[in-house]
Amino acid sequence: MGIRAWLGRKISDWLVAEKDSSGSPLCDYDRLSYEIRPADIILVEGRSRVSEVIKIITQSTWSHSALYVGRVHDIVDPDRRAHIERLYDGDPNDQLVIEAILGKGTIVTPLINYREDHLRICRPRGLSGKDAQHVIGYAIDSLGSDYDVKQLLDLARFVFPWAILPRRFRSSLFEHNAGIPTSTVCSTMMASAFMAVKFPILPIIQQNEDGTVSLYQRNPRHFTPRDFDYSPYFDIIKYPYIDLDNNTIYQNLPWNEEGMVCNDEDDCFIPGEVSSNQQPEATPDTAVVAAAETPTQIKYKGNVYPLININLKDPKIKEG
Repeated sequence: MGIRAWLGRKISDWLVAEKDSSGSPLCDYDRLSYEIRPADIILVEGRSRVSEVIKIITQSTWSHSALYVGRVHDIVDPDRRAHIERLYDGDPNDQLVIEAILGKGTIVTPLINYREDHLRICRPRGLSGKDAQHVIGYAIDSLGSDYDVKQLLDLARFVFPWAILPRRFRSSLFEHNAGIPTSTVCSTMMASAFMAVKFPILPIIQQNEDGTVSLYQRNPRHFTPRDFDYSPYFDIIKYPYIDLDNNTIYQNLPWNEEGMVCNDEDDCFIPGEVSSNQQPEATPDTAVVAAAETPTQIKYKGNVYPLININLKDPKIKEG
């Protein structure tokens, strides 16, 4: 068991190790951390190996979700507040989230850990303050639960085409220990927390013969981070790095005026321009034409030709 535990720890550490943040910032973390409210869901575009697996499985850019609980003094229930204080030894004024992480289980961590990540807030529309505390309380009670790797694998089987996995297996997925809250994944824990106060995420809606409507809670073990983004009952709140505060501010954005287009930060070019290392070698059938008054093109008999790679066999050229 000691070797298995050591090997499991090494594998999980390798899977959750994050790549350095690169690229342009997409999210204004300072504004997001100022505007976020307790019981908001935070979606994260992760940078680890396991995040890439989850993105493939869920077919979404969001690989992780966390529940924002606020600062320690924002937790109303004194027993749960004391429980957080025992588990978190950081500054009591830190903004905290509860999340389920591979290799660590369900833990409480500071929001600032995600400062370099692409984030989005999903805010439960109309959730009362009392129910928000119930949701947070449910998450606090889940602290210490293991991360359910088996559920992640079952989720992969669930989303695969039924040509690979027979349909008859659909009803049996997730049934093993389904009622025992000893292990979870990030989205399952939060879905269960909102279901505890009967807040809808993606309910099954059926219309009865008498015209009334009945709602059925969806199995929380089927939820993925993208479902909070997709749910019509959560408001999507974005804080882009460059904000558009009114209808015309985009006209004043500091766009590059040279007309450059970039594949990424280190690969930019001007469309139509050929760099010196890209120009083809001259052949008897081509010529490079230079004209001071028209540095990029030449007009001949109503036709426009670029100043490079003019084919001398073109009959329109030979006419002259």
